[in-house]
Amino acid sequence: MPHVYVTGHKNPDTDTIASAIGYAELKNLVDPDNFYAPARLGDVNAQTAWALKKSGATSPKRIRHVMLRVKDVMSEDVAIAHRDDPLRNVGLAMAKRNISQVPIVDDDGALVGIVTERNLARMYVRESRGASTFADSPVSVSAMVDVLEGELLVGEDREISGKLWVISMSVESMGQNIEEGDVLVVGDRTDAQRRAIELVGAGVLAISNGVRPDEEILDLAREKGTTVILSPLDSYVTSRLIQIAVPCWEIMSENPLTVHPDDLLRDITEQVMEVHYRAAVAVDEDRVPLGLITRTDLLNPQPRRVALVDHAEIGQSVKGVEQAQVVEILDHHHVGDIETTSPIPATFDPVGSTATLIVERFKAAGLRPEKSTATMLLAAVLSDTVILNSPTTTERDEEVVKYLEEMLDLDAEEFGMEMFEASSDVSELSAEEIVNRDAKEYGTSSGDKMSISQVETVGEGLLARKDELMEALEALRAKNGYLFCALMVTDIVGRGTDLLCTGQCAPLEQAFDTQAKDGVLDLPGVMSRKKQVAPKLLAAF
Repeated sequence: MPHVYVTGHKNPDTDTIASAIGYAELKNLVDPDNFYAPARLGDVNAQTAWALKKSGATSPKRIRHVMLRVKDVMSEDVAIAHRDDPLRNVGLAMAKRNISQVPIVDDDGALVGIVTERNLARMYVRESRGASTFADSPVSVSAMVDVLEGELLVGEDREISGKLWVISMSVESMGQNIEEGDVLVVGDRTDAQRRAIELVGAGVLAISNGVRPDEEILDLAREKGTTVILSPLDSYVTSRLIQIAVPCWEIMSENPLTVHPDDLLRDITEQVMEVHYRAAVAVDEDRVPLGLITRTDLLNPQPRRVALVDHAEIGQSVKGVEQAQVVEILDHHHVGDIETTSPIPATFDPVGSTATLIVERFKAAGLRPEKSTATMLLAAVLSDTVILNSPTTTERDEEVVKYLEEMLDLDAEEFGMEMFEASSDVSELSAEEIVNRDAKEYGTSSGDKMSISQVETVGEGLLARKDELMEALEALRAKNGYLFCALMVTDIVGRGTDLLCTGQCAPLEQAFDTQAKDGVLDLPGVMSRKKQVAPKLLAAF
């Protein structure tokens, strides 16, 4: 079933995680032809962890990128042969499946080689000017019987290392080139069969066309130690099939190109194109073949598909999103810089939370989210609107909170306060963790980049750690080459923000018409990064 990742932004907050969970659940209900999987791009913060535990919801799987891997395009239905299998089995598999190579394994199932059309061609060209010989590649009697789908009339299984002859000459001249132990293909000529056994000392006598020899010939063969095989095929075909009864390992290419299923296509493409058979075998840690990736698989492969929630900017999105197929965007922020190659559904709706949009879509479809999902969505709306106190709050957010409140039979304000109080204690987090866990990157038309983080607290106790927070901000700024780095320390009870800044902070001072004191801007009444900080900041550029 086609797979679509539903993912929010880097440094995920509660709205990002809840929206990924909720929208994946909704899409799986209304679009059963696809499978939607919630995903996250980073570790969940303390608030989101509290919400996940409180709701009983499962945290989305973390993904590192959406770039194509070997396992996304490889063929898992691979024809595999054992090193001792007759070469004809490989040839039949190639013809039946219209493939050009077959991996060869040992008794443990580990890859030891590969047989390609080139190997087969070389074998035929090498022997085209002389009698075929098994001197360097002995062939077993059982393998001959197997490839011919014939019958063993006299003798036991053993290995033969002589030459291969088709008897079309006169009986009198048979002994001139043929040696003892050779393999002879003879039709229904009793005199030639007898001479092959008595005078030549044939190792194997293959009787063609399904004509059973006389009993006296079989008795003579038993006496002289000659193996007799009855072939249902004509003499020419019988000889050609015996020639390819040799085991695979005799002509296989050793040390074939191998890759791991999780390898990125971009990292293995050149290697695949360089080997003459234009393919690589995907193996596990024990070298057991799991799939085959060919040059054809690398031509215009179908990209990964993603639905983006709570963001629409490349800088905030999953690594490799430029190479993926974005199928939908659902967001409550400004229009970002994500580009698509074809029209897609894209919603940028000015509400307090992406979760609000998802609940509205559940209601419009006449569906109800699972209890755990509904709890996460409620936590998300209350988080992004700071318990409906943020200036981003709309009547639609309030209606959604009321709807979820009734569905879950709880008091939303009490639930929200419990959530903020449980997650506002960051005393055990390092300054680096605090400034990084909810950092959002913004870009300007001139190419400058900046970062603004936010942490919601109850009271102003976090400001006692101002010095170490400033050091962490400066480290983040220097690492990424930002114009400036800022941290919003938002007091949900006092309803205001202390904005810490390092770097070139003049745009912030200009945007809020206030001077920083020791790197801190006092912003009473400012609660929302999305509505009260980011727009003013971007307008300054």
